[in-house]
Order: sequence, then structure tokens, then C-alpha cells
Amino acid sequence: MTAWCLLIPLCRQIQKGSTPYKVIPVATGQLTEKEELIQNLLAQVVEQFSRVFKINELKTEVANHLAMLEKRVELEGLKVAEIEKCKSDIKKMRDEMAARNSRTNCPCKYSFLDENKKLIPRRDVPSYPKYILSQETIEALRKPTFDVWLWEPNEMLSCLEHMYHDLGLVKDFKINPIILKRWLLCIHDNYRNNPFHNFRHCFCVTQMMYSMISLCSLQVKLSQTDILMLMTASVCHDLDHPGYNNTYQINAQTELAVRYNDISPLENHHCAVAFQIFAQPECNIFSNIDQEQFKRIRQGMITLILATDMARHAEILDSFKEILDNFDYSNEEHVTQLKMVLIKCCDISNEVRPMEVAEPWVDCLLEEYFMQSDREKSEGLPVAPFMDRDKVTKPTAQIGFLKFVLIPMFEIITKLFPVVEEVLLQPLWESRDRYEQLKQIDDTMKELQKKKNESLASEGRENTIMDTKIL
Repeated sequence: MTAWCLLIPLCRQIQKGSTPYKVIPVATGQLTEKEELIQNLLAQVVEQFSRVFKINELKTEVANHLAMLEKRVELEGLKVAEIEKCKSDIKKMRDEMAARNSRTNCPCKYSFLDENKKLIPRRDVPSYPKYILSQETIEALRKPTFDVWLWEPNEMLSCLEHMYHDLGLVKDFKINPIILKRWLLCIHDNYRNNPFHNFRHCFCVTQMMYSMISLCSLQVKLSQTDILMLMTASVCHDLDHPGYNNTYQINAQTELAVRYNDISPLENHHCAVAFQIFAQPECNIFSNIDQEQFKRIRQGMITLILATDMARHAEILDSFKEILDNFDYSNEEHVTQLKMVLIKCCDISNEVRPMEVAEPWVDCLLEEYFMQSDREKSEGLPVAPFMDRDKVTKPTAQIGFLKFVLIPMFEIITKLFPVVEEVLLQPLWESRDRYEQLKQIDDTMKELQKKKNESLASEGRENTIMDTKIL
């Protein structure tokens, strides 16, 4: 008798692509028609079971694939979110950098252009490193030849701090050393990153004042209060300078010009920012002096900072000339006139320094001038020839300034302090001669170029005539 075929489940042995059920014959022999029919039927059942398991296997495979896709989508979504966050962070950084270009980010900021802003000084102890100045540096710091380009901002802050200690101002006016540090930091942060009117210019002017105090023995001739006024006015004289001069402010009718009625708008602004800083206890180096003395210092500083407006140059110099022959150090008005001329000398004293120190300042100033003249052209405002990049050269700009502004002013100071001639006036004469030589070279080169162009033009005309005759 022929046995039935057994349908054996192989569930535990299912593998991808294999059939989960097999038909295994248990006996071999001749099948009857009925047995053959049953076997065929069983084969069909097995085939149906196999299809069902393949479908389930396919479903599992699809489900796994979908899970993987969902995970990828989730990861891609996270990436998109991170990209958007990065874009947002980059935008914030760009905005912050743009803000720093016009005004470095300092808690001590104050803007007269925004009534809602308040001065919030740093309340922590300033942390810029206190550099131990070498004896060589201390001696160099007292001389006009000091190279102001070699120092980083923190080092310049330490040098300024040293000046206040060295002159006895910290001791005599009971200035809290921590407040002095905080005030200097706030001063640094309130100078903009202009090509010329920046914190390095502030340091340059103050260092020149410090060297003139030493050179002219001013501590013997003037009071400590006068020395404090001179030094502090030098530090504050260009605070928050926007990089565009008074002429632009007035012609463009900026908010500063409107606020100060076209009268020295920038210098008035520098004074106002300075005393907004002093109004904060954390930055007030005058906190230990009495009210009357503070009023005198405040008025003296305002007078000195306003004197740096070049529009008043002739007026101030003429007034000083009138009292020069009978100058009296006990006369307060005479001393005030002297201090005004001293801060003016320091403000525009770059050419007094060695050529390698002075010349980069000319490039910085011309860059700032050209920025202004380009803006004036775009806004349809008048442009001064000495600021126009299409008209001015370095030698022409400096020769006129040296001959008609710097040299006459230092010659006047020399009458009161003869020592100035060799140390400060002689370098100005040498600088004038050097720029005149450069101008001669420029003029010669221009003349040669002009002749060359004329010669080429003449040859071109002759060739044209010859070609015409040949034709």
C-alpha cells in the first residue's frame, strides 16, 4: 500500500526565498488515480502556503525599508533644523560684527542718537592683563619718537595706566586704581574702528601729551589739576568719532549737527560722551574730589576738547600770539590759552614722529577722507579738494598742512619752550623737505608721461596721414 505524502512544517527553518512546506514521499510505488489527485491537491496547498509566507516576508521587508526611510527622513529633518539654526547663528554673528564695525560691543556704550539707551558700565573688576613695563619702555614712553604701532590695545591701556601713576595723578586725586582700569576700558570701547579716528589715535595723542609734559617740564610750570585736564582731555578728545568730519555733519544736517546747532558738533559730542561715562560711579575717576574742583576740571576739559575743532585753528593761534610776549603762568587765562594750543599740537602731531611711524598715519587719514568724499559725491554734497581721491596725492596733502598749519604752530610753541625746536620742530622741517622732494619726483614723472603720450599721439597722426597718401 502506498503511503500518504506528509505535509511537514518547517517554520523554524524558514529562510528568504525558501519554501516553508515540503512534500516528502514516505513510500515509493505505483500511485492510483485517487492518490495522484490528492498529491496534486496537496502540492497546490503547499504552493498557496508558500505564496502566503512570501507575502508576509515581503511585508516584513517593506516595513523594515519604510522604518529605515522614516529614520533617514527624521535624520534629514534634524539636519535641516541644524542648518536653519546655523544660518540663524551666522546671521546673529554678522549682525554683531556689523554693529561692532560702527560701534564695538561694550556695556559702557552710550549714543546720543538713541534717547532710550543708557550707559551701563562694567561692574566686574576689569581683567585686561597688567603688563610690567620694562625700564626701556618707560623711558621710550616719555619721548615723541615712541613707536605707537608696536602695541596691542591691552598694552596701550597699560601704558595709559602707567602715565596716570607716573605723573602722580592717581595719588594726588585719590583715583581708585580699579576705577582707573574700568574707565580706560570704557574709553577704549567707545572709540570706533575708523581708519584714523580710533583708539590708537587716542593713545597717540595722549602719549604725545605725556612726552610734552616731560619735555617742557610742565609739571613745574602748571598745577596738577592742569596736568589732569590735559591728560584726560587727550584721552577723551575724539570719543565716538563717526569717521565723518564736521563739514559733512553740517552739510548733511545729521542729528549731531541739528543737536548742536552746527557749532562744533563732533567736539561737543566727544565731550558729552566723556561726561556720560564719568557720570557712572564705576567709571568716575573724579569720585574722590570735591564738587567745586570737579566743576573746574569739567569746564577745563570741555574747553580743551572744543579747541581741537580745526575750524577754530586761526582764532586760537591768534589769541595765543597776543599773550605770548607777556606770558604769565600765574594768569589763569594765559594758562588756558597755552593748554588749548598744547592739545592742538598733540592732536595733529604725527609728522613730529619718525618717518616710519608718521607715514602710515597719512595713509589712514587719506583712507578716511576718501570714504567721506565718496559718500559726499553719492549724496550730492560739496567735496573738499584735499579729500577727493581724484585730486589729492600724499605729498600735496602733507606739504600744505606742514607749511601752513603744523610748522607755524610749533614755531609759536618754541618761543615759550625753546627745547621744542630740536625735538619737535626739526622733524617737521625734515618732513616738509621730504614731501617736497616726493612732489618734484611725482611732477617729473607726470611731465615725462605727458610728453610720452603727446609723442605717441603725434606718431599716430603721422601714420594716419601716410596711410591716407598711400591710398
